[in-house]
Amino acid sequence: MKRIVLSIIAALTLLAVPALVLAHPHPHAHGGFGAGFLHPLLGLDHLLAMLGVGLWAAQQADRRTFWLIPAGFITALVIGFVLGLGSASLPIIEFGIVGSLALVGLLILVKRQLPVAAAGVLAGLFAVFHGHAHGAEMAVGLSGNLFGAGFVIASGMLLAAGVTAWRFAERRMAQASVSRTAGLALLAASAVYLVLLV
Repeated sequence: MKRIVLSIIAALTLLAVPALVLAHPHPHAHGGFGAGFLHPLLGLDHLLAMLGVGLWAAQQADRRTFWLIPAGFITALVIGFVLGLGSASLPIIEFGIVGSLALVGLLILVKRQLPVAAAGVLAGLFAVFHGHAHGAEMAVGLSGNLFGAGFVIASGMLLAAGVTAWRFAERRMAQASVSRTAGLALLAASAVYLVLLV
């Protein structure tokens, strides 16, 4: 119990730092492969969401669902990015990102198994919001292709890290502890983000 409380406190402390909380503070800094690669790693909302989706995917008993969730997420991430290119950053997108954190946190917490189609659609919906946010931040004249390639690769790595974390927990017989800690941390993060948005 003490570890869970400390994990939540650590997550909330990180969320209290405005530069980390607002994952998109400098849109003109984007454009290259390196910027795209670093963005999901330095943007705490993206980092938490992608780790969470990977962990939730690994919780699925159906192997088809296990692979469909990350594949659907990456595909929809690219679609969202393309839709976001050249468009304004919309408040509904930020609320969608907050909602994705809350929902994936809840799914992890209760270890919810979903049918293949439902899991793929849900992961895709999460990703469209995140991808759109990336695309909308691109400044005119910067390379969307390089930035997009960077953030897709980094996103795939974060999804794989979430899967690996769950596999490690299974080997250690620590699934309940990991589900509880990760689920509560994502729910707490979504609550803090929501307060910052309204």
